[in-house]
Amino acid sequence: MAAEVSPTSPVGSIWSLKPWWCQPWSILLTGVAIPAASWWLLQRLWITAPLALAVLLWWWLFLVLVPASWRAEQAGQQDLHP
Repeated sequence: MAAEVSPTSPVGSIWSLKPWWCQPWSILLTGVAIPAASWWLLQRLWITAPLALAVLLWWWLFLVLVPASWRAEQAGQQDLHP
């Protein structure tokens, strides 16, 4: 369950605000399982390769861009609230 946070309280990480299914370990595990299952069931590279590419983009978005954006926003808010 997500933690309650007031707008002025410092939070160490975006992951402390996310439910279990949106944690880095669950994102990585799901991202590995999808192309692996595709290959295991279908053994078609033309299906598995686009799935793997979509997973890489998904990882980049949720594991790199979103946390970086959140940190930048938190830094900006701390500048406003000394």
